[in-house]
Amino acid sequence: MPADRFSTATRLKALGAQAQARVYRATGRTPRRGRLTGRAALLALTVCALVVALAYPMRQYVAQRSQIADQREQARQARQRVERLQEEKARWADPEYVKAQAREHLHYVMPGETGYTMSGQRERDADQGDSASGTVANRAWYDNLWNGVNSSDASH
Repeated sequence: MPADRFSTATRLKALGAQAQARVYRATGRTPRRGRLTGRAALLALTVCALVVALAYPMRQYVAQRSQIADQREQARQARQRVERLQEEKARWADPEYVKAQAREHLHYVMPGETGYTMSGQRERDADQGDSASGTVANRAWYDNLWNGVNSSDASH
């Protein structure tokens, strides 16, 4: 008996491949490779390495974009505030506006005018006390000053 060139495992593998080819021809399908080739494994490893390598920088990029958007919003709000302050500064440059504010807040009167103070308002303020909830703000500045002097004098 001559020595076989191929081992039993090799012959069985060849018979299995032939049987598989007959089955695929009979069904009309093409055979699929069930194994992962070396190239595919290398490609998968490369893709995974790229994903891992780029994950942190991408997260940083997204976070920085968010910070940039927040800073732009703060800058926009600051510009609006500057515009409001510039408008207010322009109003205070107008002498008529200054006079109106002095009349309203400091109870000033122009020469030749007669100023009136309602006595019922003072009595109502005195009944409510000197709380900071608005009664002090509703009185004239000189009343607040005089009440402060009287209250500090009374405490000694």
